[in-house]
Amino acid sequence: MNKPNPEDSAISKPVLEMLTVANEYCLFFEKAASYSMHDILNYFHRIAPLLYLKGSLLPVSGMPDTEQGERFVTEEQWEQVFKALREQFRDADVYYVHDHNFDSVEASMSDNMADIYQDMKDFIMLYQKNTTPARQQAIYQLQDLYRWRWGPAILSALGAVHQLLFKENIDPDLFESDTEWLF
Repeated sequence: MNKPNPEDSAISKPVLEMLTVANEYCLFFEKAASYSMHDILNYFHRIAPLLYLKGSLLPVSGMPDTEQGERFVTEEQWEQVFKALREQFRDADVYYVHDHNFDSVEASMSDNMADIYQDMKDFIMLYQKNTTPARQQAIYQLQDLYRWRWGPAILSALGAVHQLLFKENIDPDLFESDTEWLF
C-alpha cells in the first residue's frame, strides 16, 4: 500500500486553488481604501462563497509543528485594512447576529473582513517558505482557523452583505414591526 506523500498534498489542486483565491482576496483588500462601499460589498459577495468552498476542500493536513507555525500579518497591517473598510462602510459596518444563547450581539463587517484577510495572508506567507513542513503547517493552520474563525466570519459577514446589496428587494410586509434593523 502506498503511503501518501506530504509534498503531493501540499501542492494538490485544492491547495493551489485555495492559494489563488486567498491571494486575490488579499490583493483586493490591501487596496480597500481605493474602492467604494458598493464595490467592496459586491466583491465580497462574490469571493466569500468561493473562499468558503475552497477552504472546505483542502486536504487533511497532519498535526501542527509549533516550530513551523508563524503569523506574518502585523497589528498595523490588520489595522490598515480594518480602518479602510470601516471608513468605507461607515454606519453600515455594524450588524447584529445571534450568539450561542440566541442573544443579539453586535458584529462588524470590517472586523470580519480584516480577520479573513489576516488568515489568508498568513497562509500565503507561510506557504511561500517553500518547504514541505512550512506548506503542511500553512494548510493545517488554515484548516484550523477555517473551523473556528474565518469560516464563521465569512458566513456572518455574507449575510450582512447580502442584506445591504438586496435591501430594496426585501418585502417590508414580511415583518410585523420596524425593519430598520435589516439596514
